[in-house]
Formats: sequence, C-alpha cells, structure tokens
Amino acid sequence: MSALLLRDLRKTYGNRLEALKGVDLEIPEGEFFALLGPNGAGKSTLISIVSSLVNKTSGRVEVCGYDLDRDREAAKRCIGLVPQEVNFNQFEKVANIVINQAGYYGIPRREAIVRAERCLRQVDLWDKRNVVSRQLSGGMKRRLMIARALVHDPRLLILDEPTAGVDIEIRHSMWEFLRSVNRRGTTVILTTHYLEEAENLCRHIAIIDHGRIVVNRRMQELLAEVQTQRYTLELKYPISQVPVIEGYAVEREDAYTLIAEVPPEGGVHGLFTRLAAQGIEVQGIRNGSSRLEQYFMRLIAESGDRDGAGAAA
Repeated sequence: MSALLLRDLRKTYGNRLEALKGVDLEIPEGEFFALLGPNGAGKSTLISIVSSLVNKTSGRVEVCGYDLDRDREAAKRCIGLVPQEVNFNQFEKVANIVINQAGYYGIPRREAIVRAERCLRQVDLWDKRNVVSRQLSGGMKRRLMIARALVHDPRLLILDEPTAGVDIEIRHSMWEFLRSVNRRGTTVILTTHYLEEAENLCRHIAIIDHGRIVVNRRMQELLAEVQTQRYTLELKYPISQVPVIEGYAVEREDAYTLIAEVPPEGGVHGLFTRLAAQGIEVQGIRNGSSRLEQYFMRLIAESGDRDGAGAAA
C-alpha cells in the first residue's frame, strides 16, 4: 500500500498563480522520502493540501489508502505534521501541549498522559514536562513539535524544515531519532534546505520546481551520477597564485584556502600528491558541498534555463 498517492494534483490561486501543475507522486509505506525544491517551487502547497490545510483545485490525494475527498477524517488521522513555524501555545506547559494534542484524536486522557510521557522521553524532553513552553530553546521547541506530531501514532510523519535554526549537535541527535521512528514502520516525508540532511537520511528523493516533479528517484541512484566531489582545503602556508593541477579544477578562496573539484579517478590522494609536488602542504580538509547539493543546483539551473527559453519563445 502507498503511504501517499497523488494523481494530477493541481492548485491555482486566483486566476493566475498555478502553484501545482499536475503532480503525480507515489510514496510506499515505510519509506524515508525527501521532497526538495527551491523557495516557491510548490512544496508547502503540496504539504498543505495533503494535510487538509489548503483545498486542492483538482486531482486525487490518497493517504494510507484513504481518499482525501471521501474519507478526509480517516486520512487526517494517519498524518503527523511538523510545520516550519512554531504553532503551539507558548504559555502552556510542555506535557499539556502533547496531552491536549492526543485529545484532538479522541484518545482518552489517561492514555494520552501515558503516550505523552513516551513521546517526550523519546525526544529527551521529559525533564522539561512542567516547563512553560516559551522558556524552551529553539531546538527544544522543534523536538516538542515532533513529540506532539507523534502522540497519536501516525502512519505518515511529514516534517517541514524540522531542523531549521537548530545547532549541528542537536540536528544530528534529531537525525538519529527520526531514523528510529522510520525503523519502527512510520513513513517519513522530509522537506529541508539542508541538503546533507536529505542525503544522510532519505532513501528516495523527489525534486519539485515550478509546480512540477522534475526528479523522482532512489537516492543512491541519483548520487551515483554525481561523480565529482567538492572540497575545501586549508593550507599550512599561504600561496599567492592558484596552482594548476591537471585533471582537477582548483580555485583560490584566500591565501590559506583552496576549493577543489575532485574526480573519482584521481581522488583526494592524487590531489594531495600533486599539491605536495608543488610545495603546497594541506593541513585540513572538509566537504565543500554534498553530492546532492551539486546535483540540486545543477538541476535547478537547468530548469530555470528551460523556463526562461520557453518564456522568451
């Protein structure tokens, strides 16, 4: 069964703005799925329609086998949504936010209390259960929204920029938690601007641009096409000119930093060997961009070129 099925989904605002232009998408149950796209591409509109926050113009939406037109309440019960913006009562205690959310799904209060404890422990917020939520840090508020979304045991968890503004340590702990949620059988749909997040977590990816799905593939298949890795090299001694390295594209960011495009046949070791031969010593290296980021930027640039050509025609 599909966790989410979209057929020819369209949304037009007013008479002009066509936010979704016939989206077809199927996400199997148990998948960890990335939905990516630039700002204004249609991601938020799509999620809002699936979550019943916005009405579609036309098309078909099924959530865990329930048609959104015929079985809206059953479909909504299958979904846990973590939106971009904090949208709970900032003057309510942490535990009450999760308990009250369970009540919206008809869960008796005694059971809701048990579930709230379980969810808050899972996101490491049980010790904050009696704290007024406005006193939480930004990262804690994000984790509270995840606990709230999970309290009714949804089959489909939708995360819209869940780690925006969260420091790297908390982000990685949230990644591990979301992996554990997915391992227990919950389908996860993730939108994020941190492309390394999608690359690390998701097994499948769809990219939406200008209201259309332009890529829908297994993550590993997509990444296999991206052969070149981009690295930032920190040098021990300053240089005044960009070194010429055959087979590598090298840029000088400043006197102590080089940016290098590294092909698989030469690899990082080959680059280091060639730099050393020119008397350039590298003391540090880090990824300049993820493979997914390279693919994403290239694809969006190509999409923009096509749209521009079409508009000119």
